[in-house]
Amino acid sequence: MKLSILDLVSVVEGGTARQALDNSAAAARVAEECGFQRYWVAEHHGMEGLAGAATSVALAHIGQGTSRIRIGAGGIMLPNHNPFVIAEQFGTLDALYPGRVDLGLGRAPGADQRIMRALHKDTNRAAEDFPQDVVELRALFAGDPRVPLQAYPASGAKVQMWILGSSLFGAQLAAMLGMPYAFASHFAPDHLDSALKIYRERFQPSEQLDAPYCAAAINVVAADTDEEAQLLASSMDQAFVALRTGNPGKLKPPVPGYRDSLPPQAHAMLEHVRQVSATGSVETVRAGLAAFAERTGVDEVIVAASIFDQTARLKSLRLTAEAARELVDS
Repeated sequence: MKLSILDLVSVVEGGTARQALDNSAAAARVAEECGFQRYWVAEHHGMEGLAGAATSVALAHIGQGTSRIRIGAGGIMLPNHNPFVIAEQFGTLDALYPGRVDLGLGRAPGADQRIMRALHKDTNRAAEDFPQDVVELRALFAGDPRVPLQAYPASGAKVQMWILGSSLFGAQLAAMLGMPYAFASHFAPDHLDSALKIYRERFQPSEQLDAPYCAAAINVVAADTDEEAQLLASSMDQAFVALRTGNPGKLKPPVPGYRDSLPPQAHAMLEHVRQVSATGSVETVRAGLAAFAERTGVDEVIVAASIFDQTARLKSLRLTAEAARELVDS
């Protein structure tokens, strides 16, 4: 089973952005040791609890401490940016870490509509231009002579481009352009099966890819026991409830029995959005990964988790890798 990681670069309560970035770099080193395929950082804005806003800069820091694992954006929210500048940034990353750089592209702003205003972007037009911007980026990396101005050092860079999505639109675009596709089922599970089906059925081969290649994300927290893992996962649950109620902040310490303490509406919301999860011991996580792989048939499983304690976070990664190895060996 191919495993990859999606990291929000969470800033813990009482911690700093620098600590969060260093913790992510340490997690990437452990992921590399454990055989994970790639380590992605997500772009979010206007949130004091997330330190990955300048995604390419965060990736440069993570790449410096690793040597084999692929690093990349999961993703860059392209409506926020000029494609030419993104080409320059990720072309630079490829120059620093050749053959290891991924660029996942999303159509959402990575925050509420205030970010579009802060970036002086037209919300409607930015979303409408997304397909054309993806095509432009691909041409810039290819050094297409029809491009009026080449982006250096992007021209000729071997950056692997992905389309990301949480709805059916991204699946359709990835299929049409012949690009790999990743679905954000760790927080938006509703269209998972339909999106993968559309992507596979409508896929058109391209110079980049001759057959469909897809990944999907699952929340994974592993510990020695199911009870310990559930406690660790309560930090992530608190963060999601805070986000959905308009009060995001830094990642909070675990709270025993957190879900049971929620009012019914919030509890139901959390159970729904976190339904694609594997939380528990190695045995529990192994069963969860097996069920997810059987359901989706994806080429890669992307694991996501925000864990307050760094030692517990690194242990979770090692146990998750162990669960995957046992699954392959069984």
